[in-house]
Amino acid sequence: MMKNKFIYFAVLAALGFASCEPEFENEVTNASYSAGEADFSTYVAVGNSLTAGYMDGTVSRGGQMYSYPNLLAQKFAVVGGGAFEQPSYADDVNNLGGLTLGGMQIAGTRLVIDFSAGGPEPIAGTPTIEVSNLQAKAYNNMGVPGAKSFHLLAPGYGNLAGVALGQANPYFVRHATSPTATVLGDAMSKNPTFFTNWIGANDVLAFATSGGVGVDHNVTGNLDPSTYGGNDITNTNVFASVYSSIVNTLTSNGAKGVVATVPSVTAIPFFTTVPYNPLTSSVLGGGNTAVGDATIAQLNAQLYGPLKQALTAFGAGSRINLLSTTGGNPLLIKDESLTNLSAQLTAAFTPSLGAPTAAFYGSVFGQARQATAQDLVLLTTRSAIGTAPVGVPAPLDKYGITYPLEDKHILIPTEKTAIADATTEYNNAIRAIAASKGLAVADMNAIMNRLVSGLRLEDGQIYTANYFAGTSNISTVLFSLDGVHPNPRGYAVIANEIIKVINMHYKAKLPIYEVGGFPGVTILGSN
Repeated sequence: MMKNKFIYFAVLAALGFASCEPEFENEVTNASYSAGEADFSTYVAVGNSLTAGYMDGTVSRGGQMYSYPNLLAQKFAVVGGGAFEQPSYADDVNNLGGLTLGGMQIAGTRLVIDFSAGGPEPIAGTPTIEVSNLQAKAYNNMGVPGAKSFHLLAPGYGNLAGVALGQANPYFVRHATSPTATVLGDAMSKNPTFFTNWIGANDVLAFATSGGVGVDHNVTGNLDPSTYGGNDITNTNVFASVYSSIVNTLTSNGAKGVVATVPSVTAIPFFTTVPYNPLTSSVLGGGNTAVGDATIAQLNAQLYGPLKQALTAFGAGSRINLLSTTGGNPLLIKDESLTNLSAQLTAAFTPSLGAPTAAFYGSVFGQARQATAQDLVLLTTRSAIGTAPVGVPAPLDKYGITYPLEDKHILIPTEKTAIADATTEYNNAIRAIAASKGLAVADMNAIMNRLVSGLRLEDGQIYTANYFAGTSNISTVLFSLDGVHPNPRGYAVIANEIIKVINMHYKAKLPIYEVGGFPGVTILGSN
């Protein structure tokens, strides 16, 4: 019924190249540059995937070099900054990324654009990064993909034995100095004189990317993060307490630094790429508009019309409208915030469908509605639209068309509000704690919001977050193919923004990067 494929780049056919990995420019040396009031002799970065250099769905040998801490360290070196080491990815011999544990793959390879297919897909090959090859070493870059704020303080987060149980982080396991080491403890063992701290995004991002499947502990009031699920929203009081402990520790030896606010996660391409109303006649007809028109007529007669009529009788007719042949139609979704009308629908459909089928219809459509512009469709949902839910018989076996997309596929307004409220409180805490310590603040939330409308940089170019829609030039996009993390160009922007903050707050004079010189997406002729 549906061609399950989205076109990512309208300009892709015009590009006859694959992105490369250019060398960095020669080191800048200029006597006019200075460290100001900062001491960059030992720089340490703490954070999550955004600090680790994660992009295209993984950390790879080639991608890690563009982490914003590594970019900062190169500029710090101009004014006396010391050596900067990142966790070793020398075993990523083919630059594929991904992870294995005991030889079994546990994380996918990096995403690339297959020119022949037109969309992101994992690069072919098997990962060679084995988690159990322990480095047992503290590094200057202590960014750990997947880490939430409280994970930085958690003993055992780097214990190899805990990976298979979901109690440890494989990225930290690779280099934790001991099974009981903490991320922050290993960072402090480097005796930093300057630090960056960008932690907190995952405290809401995991909830968001799961479609809001987790629990909001600002509602439950649960103050024990050891009991939290992986997709839960961290209680704001817990976050403030943990963040204060992190900053107190980082500054305990007199180090100066920069803290970064939590971005508005729902503004990233992961949530803004797939439209809420992609169901055109062409899509429903697999490219044949005539077939699509006939499909719409059939759906209206057999499903949408009867549902609309029944829901209208119960005062909920606005949940469903008939499909149109002249434009894009909204996806069918489940909204758990709606009053459940399963019993009413079952009763209404029993005379025509019989009790068993009517009960099934009631259970399926009791909280169903069509999506609106206020809903956010997850990037990963694009591959689910039109596919068959497990165990669902025809004719209801088309996700988003005849069967509602589930909670895991969509962010509804109540979930967006929970995310926004938590983000605001996290950032209020970050700013207050930074002010109490005299630290600089990089407002990454503001930068992310500016990307939505277009961010004009020093080179005069306007860069955007509009990655996948195909309406912007590939060279002006700052996100990688996972829709969440920056690409090398994006990390250069982040490094520059932090440099600007350092220059202003610590009266330093550091050079910035020319963003246009960094690579973007990797395009292969075939994968």
